[in-house]
Amino acid sequence: MATSAFTTRPEIRGTFGVVSSTHWLASQVAMSVLERGGNGFDAAAAGGFMLQILEPHLNGPGGEVPMLFWSEKERRMQALCGQGNAPALATPAYFKGLGVDMVPGIGLLPATVPAAFGAWLTLLRDHGTWELADVLRPTIEYARNGFPLVPRIVQAIYAVQSLFRDEWTSSAAVWMPDGRVPHPEKLFRTPGIADTYARILEESSGKGDRRARIDAAIDVWYRGFVAQAIDKFYRTQAIRDTTGERNTGLLRLDDMAAWKPRYEDPVTTQLGRYTVAKCGPWSQGPIFLQQLSILRHLGLENTSPDSPEFVHKVAEAAKLAFADKLAWYGDPDAVDVPMQALLSDDYARARAALIGDRASGELRPGNPDGRTPRLPDLEAAVRTLAASDTRFGVGEPTFAQLPPVQEWLEREIFVGDTCHIDVIDRDGNMVAATPSGGWLSSSPAVPELGFSITTRLQMTWLDEGLPGTLRPGMRPCTTLSPGMALRDGEPYMAFGTPGGDQQDQWAVAFFLRHALFGMNLQEAIEYPSWHIDHFPGSFWPRTTTLNRITAESRFPIATLEALRAAGHEVKVGGDWSEGRISACTREPEAGGGRLLRAGANPRGMQGYALGR
Repeated sequence: MATSAFTTRPEIRGTFGVVSSTHWLASQVAMSVLERGGNGFDAAAAGGFMLQILEPHLNGPGGEVPMLFWSEKERRMQALCGQGNAPALATPAYFKGLGVDMVPGIGLLPATVPAAFGAWLTLLRDHGTWELADVLRPTIEYARNGFPLVPRIVQAIYAVQSLFRDEWTSSAAVWMPDGRVPHPEKLFRTPGIADTYARILEESSGKGDRRARIDAAIDVWYRGFVAQAIDKFYRTQAIRDTTGERNTGLLRLDDMAAWKPRYEDPVTTQLGRYTVAKCGPWSQGPIFLQQLSILRHLGLENTSPDSPEFVHKVAEAAKLAFADKLAWYGDPDAVDVPMQALLSDDYARARAALIGDRASGELRPGNPDGRTPRLPDLEAAVRTLAASDTRFGVGEPTFAQLPPVQEWLEREIFVGDTCHIDVIDRDGNMVAATPSGGWLSSSPAVPELGFSITTRLQMTWLDEGLPGTLRPGMRPCTTLSPGMALRDGEPYMAFGTPGGDQQDQWAVAFFLRHALFGMNLQEAIEYPSWHIDHFPGSFWPRTTTLNRITAESRFPIATLEALRAAGHEVKVGGDWSEGRISACTREPEAGGGRLLRAGANPRGMQGYALGR
């Protein structure tokens, strides 16, 4: 087996606490909470709110956040659904009445309830110890006093500057306050967000005990001035979007007031001594579990992690899992998802038997419980793209690749669409959270609030009768996918990555490198990686690509050539272009105590792990 002899940074090890996230300042804020007596839930919330400020091109206050966590007090692993629902007015008939085949990717129309605030506060209320004011203090201070702009934020603004100037003037006021694109690495301020959070704290203060004050803050967001400002803006403003037209939004005060975050049991599968957990089929998380279920029948332990055999088998398993997501995944409150059958060993064996020595060029959903799969109209994406005005952006965050921005970058790095944070405290509490949505380039900033609202509704279909068909009140099937694992029945790992459809590809390869091949966290994160395109994209316009592998150029040339010989279309990316994984682990030590470890992604020079 080939492993990394050296890594760009050490695997962090300690006994007091560890944190890993996609931005060094979020990690530092979370670690500072642990140092000042907060627990892992306090720290995760503080770091999560910081990510809204530090990576506004990848998430924001108006976004969403699914989480997995382990409570040492309760000895229980749970999922917390921070994914907002579709508005009551959002129906396929409404969008077809606009003459479109897909929910637009940007603007007001694709909004769902912004769920991140309620999810973070629910975690803090039920499992944390700190006051909300203390958790929000670093976020408010950085938003008001200034935070460093990383180049990718500037790229995002540069790419949509004409849209901001000509159409989304409320966004121009936030991100181009002097009429120009800000310069990278300079301090930048978002006082509107600071004022919004400060007002929430003011209106919820003096409301009884800590829990009551947090509940009051939730009420201010979902029924008070925040919800009222969103309702007014979405009801009255006609905003340009990818249809090329100006449309008002569908999100209303009633949608906000009716939404609540939910605790759920995670979905799990077994790989050797590991029990791996993901959120339910309202997320793409079960794709990870389906891949593991298939791969445990393919003898990966007899390969090496940079071999063509390993990459081929993992890639082909991903193709099958993503096909099943397309055919079967949806909000289990709205549709019958055959999750038990999809994760059964018999089904996994049958799917594994489809993987041979040659790359598949077909989209092959299976027949769980003998059901017949039905796929959406994949040609709709072609029609939609032909009829759309892409000058105004696409579904994922839009980034410029033109001068002068190109001059500010020393090398090309991967652009994600999301953030991630993991925390383990000295008591053994664990949190894995993947915040996203409310990107600065996805929808215009609500003027009174200073931030944008999520556009997650673009992940639904307008075809009738599919698990992912748009339904009022449904949770769209998000790409967001935090992970957690037990080892020998004991809580072990919190992990995850940004990356849209790539999340449950990069993370699978990382997990296998660690669990099967014994790499430490940092080695497994830094090892050469790849992703496939073999499905319609989850973001507008949802175009379909089949049988493509994009691999980092650090792979052996012989591996890339062997993959091509097996029929894969191989695209070679940059040396460090695939993945933004964060991970933390805990394990018992002989004689008592726990050894904690953490690793973070060096790609893009933002992710950082801390601990002691």
